[in-house]
Amino acid sequence: MRSFQKAGFRIALFALLSSFCGCDRFQRDVRVYLEEPFPRKLSAWHLFKESRNGLEPNDRVLPYDLNTPLFSDYASKYRFVWMPVGTSAQYREDVTFDFPVGTILSKSFAFPSDDHHAGAERIVETRLLVRANNGWVALPYIWNDDQTDAELRLVPDPVHIHYSDAAGRAQDFTYQIPNANECRQCHENNKQLLPIGPKARNLNKEFSYSDGEANQLARWTQAGYLRGAPTSVAAPPVAQWNNPGTGTVSDRAIAYLDNNCAHCHQPGGTAGYTGVDFRAGHFDPTHAGFCKHPNSAGNMRDLQYDIVPGDPDQSILIYRLASTAPKVMMPQIGRSVVHVEGLAVIKEWIAALPAQACSAAGAGAHKP
Repeated sequence: MRSFQKAGFRIALFALLSSFCGCDRFQRDVRVYLEEPFPRKLSAWHLFKESRNGLEPNDRVLPYDLNTPLFSDYASKYRFVWMPVGTSAQYREDVTFDFPVGTILSKSFAFPSDDHHAGAERIVETRLLVRANNGWVALPYIWNDDQTDAELRLVPDPVHIHYSDAAGRAQDFTYQIPNANECRQCHENNKQLLPIGPKARNLNKEFSYSDGEANQLARWTQAGYLRGAPTSVAAPPVAQWNNPGTGTVSDRAIAYLDNNCAHCHQPGGTAGYTGVDFRAGHFDPTHAGFCKHPNSAGNMRDLQYDIVPGDPDQSILIYRLASTAPKVMMPQIGRSVVHVEGLAVIKEWIAALPAQACSAAGAGAHKP
């Protein structure tokens, strides 16, 4: 009997010590840091249980995706959200949700691995956007070669990327990771750092969760992460740029511009002074650059107008999207190669625009 009592005592003592030392389930709970100094290692946040065979999220770390994401050199992106227990984001129809203090938005970027295993990927970076005590904070973490952890680097080094894509095309380029200050170029509006992607129109889609497919707005609500959301039918939709079944070429082009350009080209954005507004739901030829001279475009060859309806090759927008030259390319950061397929959609859209669109925009009498 005494041996059983001693064994029981040892088990109880081990459980007690485990709770104090941070072992067992306490070690697996997500930790949030609301002020500096922020952890040097990504693992300190406890967002993931496993990383060597793909990112396995911790409890209450919810994966999500966007209808039309920002292009980033053909990288695979893995997005997750976490909020403290008892808190939730307030639904807003047109802009990013109002997230509570303690929210962690995580986005990881991966490319095909050099080891030639089918489907194998190498995670290059994980960007955290954290709603800290004094506002949102951007934290770039760079993964080690073993894929066991990532280290905080406010000024990351470029990374060489080399692989063959599904079409057999060789991809060989230098992947530029924005530093913490450069994040403001895209994420700042009216001098305030904000998330970009988590809007109703971007999240209103089906997602394959571990327990089956569900609409993301409904799942966020079910998880307690979102309050005030309507049904998916009542929430605003947006086309998927590469899926003709979700909208016309115009719908898909505007969705592409919304997520690749509108973070800067909107009132309060870093390119708000241009008067060009590419937000979906606000799209208007009078504010979309139709037959409009650019404010400050630099060397654009002999091109005169942002968008020339019916003539993509004479449109500065196409020239910039097709460029990788500094001070010419758009977006200015976040990509090192041309998005061939996305560019094709924008060209198709411009080619289909009637020349009368210039008159409708009140932009003069330029004839393509």
